[in-house]
Amino acid sequence: MANLKELRSRITSVSSTMQITSAMKMVSAAKLSKAQDAITAMRPYSDKLTELLQNLSASLDAGSESKFSEQREVKKVLVVAISSNRGLAGAFNSNIIKGVKNLTEENFSDKEVELYTIGKKANDVLKKTFTISNHNVDIFDHLEFDDVAEIAEDIMNSFVEGDYDKVMLVYNSFRNAATQIVTKEQFLPIKPIENVEEVNNTSEYIFEPEKDQIVKELIPKSLKIQLYKALRDSFASEHGARMTAMHKATDNATELRDSLKLSYNKARQASITNEILEIVGGAEALNN
Repeated sequence: MANLKELRSRITSVSSTMQITSAMKMVSAAKLSKAQDAITAMRPYSDKLTELLQNLSASLDAGSESKFSEQREVKKVLVVAISSNRGLAGAFNSNIIKGVKNLTEENFSDKEVELYTIGKKANDVLKKTFTISNHNVDIFDHLEFDDVAEIAEDIMNSFVEGDYDKVMLVYNSFRNAATQIVTKEQFLPIKPIENVEEVNNTSEYIFEPEKDQIVKELIPKSLKIQLYKALRDSFASEHGARMTAMHKATDNATELRDSLKLSYNKARQASITNEILEIVGGAEALNN
């Protein structure tokens, strides 16, 4: 059994760790509340804009296809991996790293693949095995649409110029504080609507300006919104994962501290008992 000094030192250390994890949990909970409100408010707008764009694109003439919808033979792929800059978030970052590796091995094993990493954690690991075309670690310090739009424009221009034939997003989609789902989503080219028969109702509307012009203006905006939503999803997922991880760490530290205190009390009681026995034994020896 460990001596009393060692047990006291371990109890102090575990108690300090428990205070830190508890504080981090509360900070993450406060940040999660704001991030969750932001992504919850944004999703209906993003989904409706995507639905509108798909319907309009599907109803256009064959010669009016957008440059962002061009289907080319896939030779070179860009994977945008969205992680975080900080750890202590459970499997949040490792799931993204696994998701990128699985995506490239299962779908693009015979293609040339480059990565655009957003977030420090994924970049630190993936740069060892993949070619990193670009990376950004500052976006989460001030996550605003204008800053995300610049990243989206760079990616869109690379696709239009033929640098890449397909662009994929890999990020954690937020469901709740305890659940984040790794999402692999095609960014470019724009996927055509699957059921064209549902698009016929667009003929009932009068478009001003023309449909072609509306689509040309909506597509860049929709793509920027899509990337912004992915980053917002990842941002909320990060704080949810960190809050859950710190909650579990606090519970584990509490359990360990209680166990150490019990061991300490047993050791102290055994020490006191030994001292009493020694005193009694000494007294008996003197009497004899």
